Amino acid sequence: MSELDAGAPGFSEKSFYLQEFRGRTLAIAAQAADLRRAEPLAAVVGELVVHGARVCVLSTERAALDALLAGRVLSAAMPRLEGAVWRALRRSGSAGLLVGGSLAFAPACRDVALRLGVGKLVWLDRDGGLAGPGGERLSFVHLEELQQYLASDGARARRLALLREVERMLTGGIPAVNVCTLEGLADELFTYAGSGTLFTRERYMHVRRLGIDDFDAAADLLRRGVDEGFLAPRSDEEIDQVLASGFGAFVEGAHLAGIGALLVDEVARMAEVASLYTLTRFLGEGVGGHLLTYAVERAIALGLSAVFACTTEERVASFFLRQGFREAGQGEVPASKWKGYDGARRARVRCFRRELTPASA
Repeated sequence: MSELDAGAPGFSEKSFYLQEFRGRTLAIAAQAADLRRAEPLAAVVGELVVHGARVCVLSTERAALDALLAGRVLSAAMPRLEGAVWRALRRSGSAGLLVGGSLAFAPACRDVALRLGVGKLVWLDRDGGLAGPGGERLSFVHLEELQQYLASDGARARRLALLREVERMLTGGIPAVNVCTLEGLADELFTYAGSGTLFTRERYMHVRRLGIDDFDAAADLLRRGVDEGFLAPRSDEEIDQVLASGFGAFVEGAHLAGIGALLVDEVARMAEVASLYTLTRFLGEGVGGHLLTYAVERAIALGLSAVFACTTEERVASFFLRQGFREAGQGEVPASKWKGYDGARRARVRCFRRELTPASA
């Protein structure tokens, strides 16, 4: 049994995200009602600061900010705000910013976040993230999608004002805005599943080869895929091969949304698209298609004649058929695929194959 199968990863989602936030400054906009029950916010700010992130909490409530941040509160109207905030964050890792004046809360928060040049603004809202037409939560929305949504009839009146403000934040230059509830803040920042919606200025995903610093997160996704029945269990040696040949879809340049590997059989001049797995939060976001496109382009660059994939899951089978694969017999893939393969699983597995030409990417 491999370490992956034994469930001893030495890795957690929270540790992954805390490491990614290290050295970054986050702004959290909290309205008065949220600061009156600030325990969830205090816990998140504390964990971020302990692990090397810097946090600015924006609100109109001076007394509540004082209580939350032990008096480390600055007025957003002060001269040379940027330098004052920088020095405050260097000293303690967190600071409160009192906003308001002639501007409403949302524009005031936008103005401060843009002046400071933060990479992320987290907006606490009682209704949480954005919902789709069927009521399902939309985990990720980029600016163009948001603008299409605003042009449709989908936005309720109360949400419309907030969403237009998010649009202004993104077009103004803030790279990412998370909208979630106070109660869901920790899940939104520290888990794959999240709890709200991440809005981004650019399309939020790119695919690249895995580096060794990605292996912890990738191994965790492999484990999830095995536990859910989508991926076949692998030995330590096979896991090492997958990681060494692996590639991932990364959100915001860092967060791993899905993985795959291209396992080349030099004798047959073919490659298996293996361990293709996407986190549930990203289903419907096109992650699988981007991963498969990367694999096919890589196989063509290597001069291979075909790629193939194997699965026991109907949903995965349908995905490969939509991506230009055809169903193939087990004899149409390299014999090396079946060495040591579990007999019971082989009886259920279906194979798919796609011939390659330079134009087939």
